[in-house]
Amino acid sequence: MPALILLFLLLGIVLFILARRGRERAGLPEGDVVYSDTWLRVERPLYSERLGLTGKPDYLVREKNDLIPVEVKATPAPPRGPYDSHVYQLAAYCLLVAEHYRRRPTHGLVKYADRTYSVEFTPDLERRALALLDAVRADAEADEVRRSHNSPARCGGCGYREMCDESLIATDTIA
Repeated sequence: MPALILLFLLLGIVLFILARRGRERAGLPEGDVVYSDTWLRVERPLYSERLGLTGKPDYLVREKNDLIPVEVKATPAPPRGPYDSHVYQLAAYCLLVAEHYRRRPTHGLVKYADRTYSVEFTPDLERRALALLDAVRADAEADEVRRSHNSPARCGGCGYREMCDESLIATDTIA
């Protein structure tokens, strides 16, 4: 009987260590994970009818009375801070958390493969995110939308490249 108790104790310690390492690899802060959109656990998306917005943060972590959205990216961190698109994605999650849970996040985290950035959810970021949502809605209703970048790589991965008259990639005209 004492050997069985010792075996369960050792198993518990090993599982605790593995869980702690997994949390560190994921870049999660201390606190309870209350939402996870990973392959282990798929949650329902957060939805705001008022904003016309749906999203699934990778994690929501409860830290004291705060809910912190965490977005995980597999790529290395950009040296000058998170990409704007990732900041706005995180801001959208902050908007959804504020509405769904009735708690405005103070910040969110963008976890890259080699670094984690904390992004404050300021009133200015909220205003800019809402303006971007308005612009996206306007583009969705427009008859024609102009290219918004100068990146051949983005054009190369675009599903509309063949029919786009603004593509930065020359299409093959040989049949």
